[in-house]
Amino acid sequence: MVPIALAGGTMAEVSILTERELRRLVSLDLDAIACVEDAFRALAGGRVVMPPILRLDIAEANGEVDVKSAYVPGLSSFAIKVSPGFFDNPKLGLPSVNGLMLVMSATTGLIEAIFLDNGYLTDVRTAAAGAVAARHLSRPDSAVAGIIGAGVQARLQLEALMFVRPIRKAVVWARDVEKAKAMAAESAERLGIEVAAVGDIREAVEAADIVVTTTPASSPLVRAEWLRPGQHLTAMGADAEHKNEVDPALVKRADIYVADSLAQTRRLGELHHAIAAGLAHPDEVFAEIGGVIAGISPGRSGASQITFADLTGTGVQDTAIATLARARASGARAGSVIET
Repeated sequence: MVPIALAGGTMAEVSILTERELRRLVSLDLDAIACVEDAFRALAGGRVVMPPILRLDIAEANGEVDVKSAYVPGLSSFAIKVSPGFFDNPKLGLPSVNGLMLVMSATTGLIEAIFLDNGYLTDVRTAAAGAVAARHLSRPDSAVAGIIGAGVQARLQLEALMFVRPIRKAVVWARDVEKAKAMAAESAERLGIEVAAVGDIREAVEAADIVVTTTPASSPLVRAEWLRPGQHLTAMGADAEHKNEVDPALVKRADIYVADSLAQTRRLGELHHAIAAGLAHPDEVFAEIGGVIAGISPGRSGASQITFADLTGTGVQDTAIATLARARASGARAGSVIET
């Protein structure tokens, strides 16, 4: 790290934590869910500064880099997250996703911490957002989860639902049926509920009270007509313009459509595809999850409504989870400290 010269020669301290250290400090728990919920509520207040996602595509290497950030008034720090995805890396024996978070003082702009988390904190805050959406939009008695996908986020989304709803059973579908079976077995043992893998995606959707999609699909997997009254669906995968997990018609079929950030879902979420298909107007106003949490926008008001949460991942979530990690690291005196 290049030293930063401060006025008068004062030295500043920077904490550096690795993924292993952060995993010991931060897990998917009620505190993580609460901090993300609070962040969404703050976003609805209109004072959060959250710039558009900076995206850098490196086509020659099948790579992309996303940069997200947000300043939340009242918090002493803010985070800048750099999230690279280079999808040919597995051919080289390397992970396809890594990344880090910089925590900076909201008073001086100085770096306070560097989290070399390789995307772990993003995984936690993304799962926490799914729990927040389910808490505010699904039926309180929702007991069966339908998980589309079988990767890390699929596992975490199922776990997150159990913090906010009385989930007793889950049905998993993935393109790779063996991965779905492996997730079902692992999740059943870890969570202590019945989890079954199915070969028909429609079966997974129709069996569930809450459906969560967690894939990088570029064409719809879930059809709008499969949803029945009373169900809730959260789509997590459409975090880039080409990604699309859900039939665009669901934006119209759902009784309530809710975005994490309407500006983002218009540009790269499931709403983006509904606009492109002529099923929603580019300027049409929909609720945001922060507004539902704050009571500004209506959420579910009846057991027969179909609700749809379009979550693309926001910078305010990154600042929230980084703030939680920073507090826990300071309390535990964890990580390495360098002077700059």
